[in-house]
Amino acid sequence: MPADVLIVEDDPIIAIDFEDRLLGFGVTGVRTAGSVAQALNAITARAPDFALLDVELIREKSFAIAERLAALKIPFVFVTGYGAETSIPPEFAARPRLQKPCSSDALEAALQTRGA
Repeated sequence: MPADVLIVEDDPIIAIDFEDRLLGFGVTGVRTAGSVAQALNAITARAPDFALLDVELIREKSFAIAERLAALKIPFVFVTGYGAETSIPPEFAARPRLQKPCSSDALEAALQTRGA
């Protein structure tokens, strides 16, 4: 299990749900960000071990965060409520995705594989 997970999610209820489940899995540190700028600042302040990225944030998409994480070789998983119709850039097409709402089993499996 990663020790420090960054959740990038613009819906506070969903972010709290993810946080509660991650802590239940044994993750010791969970941080949340609701925008691209907040997430990039959080990564600069302290790089996480793993990240959950909501694709569609308010008025922006999380691909700039994905680029930063990929450059730092930090594993991450996209999380989306829009399913297959969500357009993911080709360089991230092979990245794992979780469909919202996701089961605890799917979330735990994503953490254990570290988005490889």
